[in-house]
Amino acid sequence: MSELERSPRSAETPAVPQAPEFLEKARDAITVRRVFGDAIERDGVIVIPAAYVAGGGGGGGGVQPDGNVGTGGGFGIRARPAGALVIRDGDVHWEPAVDPERRLAIAAALAALGIVTVRSLLHRRRRRR
Repeated sequence: MSELERSPRSAETPAVPQAPEFLEKARDAITVRRVFGDAIERDGVIVIPAAYVAGGGGGGGGVQPDGNVGTGGGFGIRARPAGALVIRDGDVHWEPAVDPERRLAIAAALAALGIVTVRSLLHRRRRRR
């Protein structure tokens, strides 16, 4: 008999979804519909939006020395725009999405690099005098 089965509180512990159920819910959360949106058609042009999607999850459980049983799990998804497939007159081409957060991060990094460079040059100039 396992420690979990011997625990006096194990009968009171709420049911925890089995791994197959958890994986099924995760599979439902990450589908092609999360990556490719519904096609939009206007004036003979079809646009299919797309996104980068990533997910992860985990779970576990254990028994404390006093016999309390604990279990838990979680799952998370992150999605951001990637672009769109544009179909016009039988030709398909990719239009990348503009990610303002990424542009802002790059601009901030370049600004910080510029400030450090100017500061270093001014410091070097002062030491030469």
